[in-house]
Amino acid sequence: MKVIRIDEPAKFDQVLTSTLESGPHRRFILFFGTEEAATGESWCPDCVIADPTVRKWVRTVEDAILLEVPVGARSTWKNNPDNFYKRHSLSRLTCVPTLIEVGPDGTEKKRLLESECSSEERLQEFLSP
Repeated sequence: MKVIRIDEPAKFDQVLTSTLESGPHRRFILFFGTEEAATGESWCPDCVIADPTVRKWVRTVEDAILLEVPVGARSTWKNNPDNFYKRHSLSRLTCVPTLIEVGPDGTEKKRLLESECSSEERLQEFLSP
């Protein structure tokens, strides 16, 4: 599994496009609450729980690319309808964590939301071809 972190919203489309041009991989995007400097963990408790489970299951997919995308600090996410990832045409986020599989044409194939991202059963279903 190749992991690419996108820390800046301005680079999101460019990095996504480069993964689409890189060959016949399955592409996944994990959106999560940005890590807090004091703890090194996301401010989002569901994200902290889901992260190791998502990685465990995506790692089982041959030639997978995982884009990890922090959505910002809690203060820039909560109650902010102008957050880049809430407005972006692909992500249209309503919650974190969110896991999206992106097809070869750059459109969403499927998504998991919040506690679904930490469910081994839901992840196994989600990742089956």
